[in-house]
This record gives sequence, structure tokens and C-alpha cells, in this order.
Amino acid sequence: MAHNGFGTIVQIGDCLISEDVFAEFFCCDYALCKGKCCIVGDCGAPMEEDEPELCERDYPSYKHLMSEAGRKAAEDKGFFEIDIEGDIVTPLVPGTEECAYCSFDSEGNCLCSIEMSFLQGKCAFRKPISCSLYPIRISKLSNGTLALNVHHWDICKDAFEKGKRENVRVYQFLKEPLTRRFGAEWYEQLCAAAEMVLNQ
Repeated sequence: MAHNGFGTIVQIGDCLISEDVFAEFFCCDYALCKGKCCIVGDCGAPMEEDEPELCERDYPSYKHLMSEAGRKAAEDKGFFEIDIEGDIVTPLVPGTEECAYCSFDSEGNCLCSIEMSFLQGKCAFRKPISCSLYPIRISKLSNGTLALNVHHWDICKDAFEKGKRENVRVYQFLKEPLTRRFGAEWYEQLCAAAEMVLNQ
């Protein structure tokens, strides 16, 4: 555990975790946001190196859930694109901020077509892990270490407020995806670190 001008930094394995992961409250309020994080932003969601291949592999199982424009974007651009910082991200529908993998219901609510297919038991890949881990964003440092920070986005203000009302912190809300990404033992260490940070 280390301290700097930005607060406490905890290291678990090859991950540096900022204090806000433990201290901030967060709980998605889908009833209010209706999936805005999938349709707002200047680029797609960050992807791990193996995820475009997984999206392509399972495409037949979820493409019928995508919008026509989303299908065209994926088929024209491919299953990823490179953003202005050189990172792999999900493709956007041209002329919009909408992820190509979006699915919309009759009321205009936005869902992930890949995750819908996964929950129906029709594909093995759930969706890019960065989507599941939001509001945590993972950055890879030059030495290979991963830095975990909380990203603050105006469209998620209701989720931060709901987290406070329900006393759910970021690391607690994200138990399942954090465990999926880093393992159960790592998450147990994270919980122990949270207790130390919050009680210091």
C-alpha cells in the first residue's frame, strides 16, 4: 500500500488499484440511464487483444439481435477498430456514437446483443470485459503493470447516487466481473485491502 498526491494506491499481483475503487459508491440505475454508455462516447469500448476474435467467432449467434446499421458496421469495418490513441475498441456505427453491438427494444432501451445471446445460452463469450467492469477502467503501464481507476462520466451520475443510497461501493458492485477477470483469490485480497483502506 502506498500513498501519493492522488490518495492510497494498493498493489495486488500486477495490479495497482486506486483508492477510489474502494471509496466510491456505484450501482447501475438502468431504469434511468437505459444503457446510454453503449451509445454515447467518442470511441467504442476498450477490448482485450483476444476479444475481436471471440466476437467474430460467436457473431452468428447474436447478429440477429443487432440493429441493421450495427450489422453493416461490423461486416464493413470488422469486429474492432483502432481509436485515436491506438487502442483496440468496439466498432461504432458510422456517423453516430453507437456501439455496433447494441440491441434496442421497442421502447428504445439499449442492451448488448452479445450479452443477450450469452444469457440465452447461445454463445460462450459474454461481452468485452471493459463493459462489464465499468466504471473501472484498466490502463496498461509501460512496465506491464495494470492500473485500475474509477472513470467518472456524467451519464452515470444516477449510478453513483444510487450506490450511495444503497451503500454499494464500486468494488462490491463489480464482484462478478472482477472475479471473472482476475480470479476469486485476487478478489478476496481486494476485499481485505478495501477494509484496510476504508478503516485507516
